[in-house]
Amino acid sequence: MDTLLRAELVELAEEWRLSAPERTVDVLGEDLPGWLTALVDDGGKRIRPTMVHWGHRAAGGGSTGPGHEAMIRAAGALEVLHVFALIHDDVMDRSDTRRGRPTAHIRAAAAHREADGSGSAEDFGTNIAILLGDLAHHQADRLAAELPASMRQEWWRLGTELIAGQRADLTGAAARRRDLAHAERVSRIKSGAYTITRPLRLGALAAGADDQVLAALADYGRHLGIAFALRDDLLGIWGDPRVTGKPAGDDLRAGKATIILTLAEGALADGLLSADAERVLRRVGSPDLTDTEVELLREALAEAGVGGWVEELIADEVRLAEGALSCPALTADGVAGLTAMARRIGWRAR
Repeated sequence: MDTLLRAELVELAEEWRLSAPERTVDVLGEDLPGWLTALVDDGGKRIRPTMVHWGHRAAGGGSTGPGHEAMIRAAGALEVLHVFALIHDDVMDRSDTRRGRPTAHIRAAAAHREADGSGSAEDFGTNIAILLGDLAHHQADRLAAELPASMRQEWWRLGTELIAGQRADLTGAAARRRDLAHAERVSRIKSGAYTITRPLRLGALAAGADDQVLAALADYGRHLGIAFALRDDLLGIWGDPRVTGKPAGDDLRAGKATIILTLAEGALADGLLSADAERVLRRVGSPDLTDTEVELLREALAEAGVGGWVEELIADEVRLAEGALSCPALTADGVAGLTAMARRIGWRAR
């Protein structure tokens, strides 16, 4: 996959040079193709490409031939698409850091200030980040364009679900949604399907999987997708910033409709939160929520047992995911790989 991505990004840089032949770029220290290449090379967890690989192996896919090449192309397209998703997500969430470094819009705004640029540095940073994300999406679609028809249809569904889930995340936060049905729906289509289920299907389709294999992988993916989203929710509130690369408590500041906030409402109804914690809970999502208030609510939710409840839910979903792998149509090495991935995803620290 890395070889394919390097070749594609070199070609992008050359095409960009022909389209914008200036030898230097104003304000920014590096033009967008070089910046995108650095972000792709940065690595990250690469969960989605790995799920493509194990979906392919579990369905009996080999290590050579057109099916293997399609699997590699789908994995690469997903990795670049994820760069797009992170850049735009950081803009929407107004996140300052990602993987321990300044986010794209923060970097671009800083470059504007250093160059004493005209206009608003913040607006410039946002606009450049949007363009950088657009370029990543554009490049991902180029990679996916050469996939077989069944995989291109899966790619289209994946992208539609990703955008629909992000929309639901934003509107749910604005509407102060705390109901379980909404939180589960957002986690299923925004995180679970995009990260687990669709990548698995892309890999399996590259191997020519039959309906029995696809059904078993869908069952596994549904449960592991829930576990992934729940772990994300926990890390968004209690994760160690030195490990996650992001500030703890950002989800509380954004007021995201997570299952943790649904459980927080339940803890409040059961009398497990103090009056101070209730006051802060009602202010979740407010732009002026202070660090002190975030810390107070984090501690109150932990003392009420919310984190422990979520850990139990994660363990249950990982067990159910592993149980779905008992399907005899799946290969032994694929089952072993997917079992290891379930445990890695369920109990990851970032």
